[in-house]
Amino acid sequence: MKKLLLLSFAFFAIAVAVNAQGGFRLGIKGGLNLNQIQGVSFNNGFNYGYHLGGFAEIDFTKKFGIQPEVLWNQSNSQMSGEFATLYPSITNPNTLNQDVVLNYLSIPILLRYNLGSMFSVVAGPQFGILMNKNQNILQNGQKAFSDGDFSLAAGLQVNLKVLRLYGRYNVGMKNINQIDQQDKWTSQQIQLGVGLRL
Repeated sequence: MKKLLLLSFAFFAIAVAVNAQGGFRLGIKGGLNLNQIQGVSFNNGFNYGYHLGGFAEIDFTKKFGIQPEVLWNQSNSQMSGEFATLYPSITNPNTLNQDVVLNYLSIPILLRYNLGSMFSVVAGPQFGILMNKNQNILQNGQKAFSDGDFSLAAGLQVNLKVLRLYGRYNVGMKNINQIDQQDKWTSQQIQLGVGLRL
């Protein structure tokens, strides 16, 4: 957590320095998430969620820059019957086959490459801090999900003056199963949204 805060502070310090040279912009954004957790404990298929937050565009040259963001990121999935098979002693029977809602504070730090003035390609790491533990899926109240997630993100952005239209794919690199190592749980997310440069 401390490393994440220091990293965020470092990027905002860079942003202030670049702002003095005119290559710094702020904005707000939001949109639709299509989420799934991979693992036999969860049903296949994407479920809807949303994301809201802010972003900065920091240009180093006309072609290259970085785009740090802070997002409230909702991830939804649905438990499968295999969850009770793998974890019979701790499964809460009232929650089987129900939706699991995970809310993350997500911090993507993306390298941005501009393809002319209209299109940008973005890619980089995304750090996620789980804001709700969703403990009600386990009968004994222990944590089912890890406190954090780490993903790789890549996507395309359309730049229309102050408007940003984007699509992005995030693939989880960390096992978020906090119970044990019987079933590996990793996140997948497709984001579609609109941003407004301030």
